[in-house]
Amino acid sequence: MITAENIARINELARKSRETGLTAEELTEQAMLRRLYIDHMKAQVKAQLDTIKPEHHHDNCSCGCHHDKNDRS
Repeated sequence: MITAENIARINELARKSRETGLTAEELTEQAMLRRLYIDHMKAQVKAQLDTIKPEHHHDNCSCGCHHDKNDRS
């Protein structure tokens, strides 16, 4: 789980990287925190998408989804 402290540290390292550069240890920490953040965001998006239920409709609906794709009329 990503915390406010993790985000603050990500931002701190990004700022330091732009200003003075990072040590090898800080680069490793930055990479780990970024991966943690990306994994967290991907999990949130997946959880949101998993809640979406497709809308079922009848074959005679007027939405156009049941028409032959080659039929352009």
